[in-house]
Amino acid sequence: MVTEALPFGALGIVGLRGCEELIAKVDAYLRHWDVADGGTGRTFVVHASCPRFATGEGKGLFEQSVRGYDLYVLADMFNYGVTFNMYNLTIPMSPDNHFMDLKRIISATNGKARRITVIMPMLYEGRQHRRTARESLDCAVVLQELCAMGVENIITFDAHDPRVQNSIPLKGFENVQPYYQMVKALLAREPGFVIDPEKVIVVSPDEGAMTRNIFYASVLGLNLGMYYKRRDYTTVVKGRSPIVSHEFLGESVEGKDVIIADDMISTGESILGISEDLKDRGARRIFIFATFGLFTDGLEVFHRAYERGVFERVFTTNLVYRPPSLQSCEWYSEVDMSKYIAYLVSTLNYDRSISGLLDPVTRIKEILPPRTAALDD
Repeated sequence: MVTEALPFGALGIVGLRGCEELIAKVDAYLRHWDVADGGTGRTFVVHASCPRFATGEGKGLFEQSVRGYDLYVLADMFNYGVTFNMYNLTIPMSPDNHFMDLKRIISATNGKARRITVIMPMLYEGRQHRRTARESLDCAVVLQELCAMGVENIITFDAHDPRVQNSIPLKGFENVQPYYQMVKALLAREPGFVIDPEKVIVVSPDEGAMTRNIFYASVLGLNLGMYYKRRDYTTVVKGRSPIVSHEFLGESVEGKDVIIADDMISTGESILGISEDLKDRGARRIFIFATFGLFTDGLEVFHRAYERGVFERVFTTNLVYRPPSLQSCEWYSEVDMSKYIAYLVSTLNYDRSISGLLDPVTRIKEILPPRTAALDD
């Protein structure tokens, strides 16, 4: 990445616990580009840690000075594979624990870093983005707390509701979408996949996911269907009204491949229920895009659904923790986002606009088969 501009500050990238693999991939790209620009190819990783006492209390610690650095801190708030010891017990890290470690690392800079950008792929408390009753407004509080500690920019991916950025209007907030990477992964995994409105349809799993599914349908030149969730509002279970049924709105899916895109897979109950209904309606193959694959109730329900032919493949990014058991699944494909993150970091370090990186339309059209690209002409 040859450039004539000067960097905002000495580039440093920090990966919190659980981000070692992803930060190493990002660093490898940055080092490769540095060599191409005539640099030494040195590592850009700034080593930091959060050791804990036997009581579970902790502290943030840098192993080198960060004075004048342009720091990018990568934090996976949902990596339950990271543990710590407390009172001789092994405790899995919760999102709250990860967030405290993030604040510890920011605090450990002692205000000496020139600029701090937090890359939080899945936004912490992003699902608690609005107030509908007498309840906390956690996501807004979290963003304001980070900015009060000196964070200038927050980069997140596929936020549950990006309007939460209104809570920090004078700070940078970038909501990045993995549209291009998802389409690229699908075409690479299914080389014979034909993107034709007579053979493929995009289906939104609910009204909240319409924006991303409208994008896929528009760019790929496909038709769009959607489901809406019929809920029992007389009952509240675990803080929400249970879903009674999924109602489909759209044209026939009989004989067609289906692309379903959502921000996350939590338990999988909703997405699998929709897939079952689509198969009952005669859908051919179902491909599921989810930026974050959490699989909070385990993988067994997906194994059983795959064996019954309910879906063809699930695509999720490597932005959050994926247990080894998921990565070895026959029905799973991982979408690598490390190069994209490296591009974002490198561009911001030179204080340049990332608008081009946030617009995937041109890149998607470049990888589409000629027949598909011609649909929009």
